[in-house]
Amino acid sequence: MADDSRTTPDAGVVALAGRLFDAARAGDAGLLAAYLDAGAPADLTNDRGDTLLMLAAYHGHAPAVEALLARGAEADRANDRGQTPLAGAVFKGHDDVCAALLAGGADPAAGTPSALDTARMFGKDELVARFEER
Repeated sequence: MADDSRTTPDAGVVALAGRLFDAARAGDAGLLAAYLDAGAPADLTNDRGDTLLMLAAYHGHAPAVEALLARGAEADRANDRGQTPLAGAVFKGHDDVCAALLAGGADPAAGTPSALDTARMFGKDELVARFEER
């Protein structure tokens, strides 16, 4: 019988990843921090290339965003569609998340469309001005 252990993910690992993605969507900063502090990868991605940071940002959870950034999550890591967490936060109108991402080093010009382009598209002039100052 062939050994598939190197190519087939362990069911426990898949379940843990699912819990982490759910925690990011729900904004459970404490759970995310505990798992990352225990060694879970800060830039874990799902099948669409969305990181924990992307999911927390898109769903409007600034404390989770801050916890992830503090533990090494890459602020500008784009998903498979070229979208960054900052562009997602702009699209969803999460100003507190935008502030957390900017404080964590996010680049408004990163991604396709970028957060700057997204702000322009939706007439968010205050964000456009803020991004252009950077």
